[in-house]
Amino acid sequence: MYLDDLKLNTEINLPEVTISKERMLEFAQIYDPLPLHCDEEYAKNTRFGQLVAPGVMTFMTVWAEIVKIDLFGDELIAGKSTKIEWFKPVFAGDTLSSKARISAITRRNAYNGIAEISIEVYNQHGELALTNITEYVVKYRA
Repeated sequence: MYLDDLKLNTEINLPEVTISKERMLEFAQIYDPLPLHCDEEYAKNTRFGQLVAPGVMTFMTVWAEIVKIDLFGDELIAGKSTKIEWFKPVFAGDTLSSKARISAITRRNAYNGIAEISIEVYNQHGELALTNITEYVVKYRA
């Protein structure tokens, strides 16, 4: 989809994802080996009382769903930036629902522009777990 085909504030509901303990531990051991993410005995003695999913893993689990949609197709040139904010811990077994919205469209030149996508991720209790804003460089119909 070309930049000029996008409509501001278009919303996309993403499929729900569930955080599995096995994948959470595997990710944490490789990329974020903090005791809070990997050591159950340690995590039991924190204010959370259990293992907490690594924040980046939580985001990437949702990110995979927006990538599958392939919103821009061959018109996507590259990612430009991303900003993630975490608000609630995510635990093994949590089910996350997400919605994405086209939050800004900016033409840069005769060939491309920036499409900004904002994502809100909620846990199964309806609590906001994280937000993300990603800017994509997208072709403009020349």
